[in-house]
Amino acid sequence: MSRPLDRRRTPRPPGSDWFEDWFGEEYLALYEHRDLQEAVEVGDLIDRGITEAGGAVDGPVLDLACGAGRHQRMLADHGWFTVGLDLSPSLLRAARVADRGAALVRADMRALPFATSSFALVVNLFTSFGYFRDDVQHQRVLAEVARVTRRGGWFVLDFLNAQQVRDTLVPRDERLVGTTLVEQEREITADGRFVRKTITLGELGRTFVERVRLFEPGELATLCTEAGFRVEAAFGDYAGGALTADAPRAILFARRQ
Repeated sequence: MSRPLDRRRTPRPPGSDWFEDWFGEEYLALYEHRDLQEAVEVGDLIDRGITEAGGAVDGPVLDLACGAGRHQRMLADHGWFTVGLDLSPSLLRAARVADRGAALVRADMRALPFATSSFALVVNLFTSFGYFRDDVQHQRVLAEVARVTRRGGWFVLDFLNAQQVRDTLVPRDERLVGTTLVEQEREITADGRFVRKTITLGELGRTFVERVRLFEPGELATLCTEAGFRVEAAFGDYAGGALTADAPRAILFARRQ
């Protein structure tokens, strides 16, 4: 049964970061049917990629920005004790409903509430990076990831492929969710640094904006290196294809130095 779109929730005041308001009940209603098979493929790629690089996951795993928990559940299926962390109470509630036994934490990824060297693997999947207003904040995230990753441990960053986004951007589309017309408009900002999507929920009279920094794969690799990782492998899709200009993803496997 599909979720109704929320007609009651009050938007946050101006000045809030967009992700504080967006990842709530409306988001869950609009994206209820996320591809679970895709999550299985991601888990398999992570397992295979680390093994082929001569590594192993021999300790706890952190699913950073776990959302409603679909990736966390797939990682646990590989036998890894996985902690899910997210800022959104709504998404964490959905993760709890899906798996009553899941280890879930609400926190900001810029200040991780874990001891140094807590994890053998940290994953950040499905473009859950690049949300902040300036790159100092993104660097802070990776510094925190490096802090909580043990030496020799792994960080897997699954991000959009910036060039492919620019080449294939769909300026506008619309669809019905129940009786609500959902209009989506997309653009690259004038400085070329961000992709911005405006989502309008017709009869509810509500508008949300997503804004993601368009990091090139080389920029992501540099950020990882500066944080204390060495990039060991890169892939362009969840099947392990090459990272080319037209690949849909930029998936980096980095080892903590």
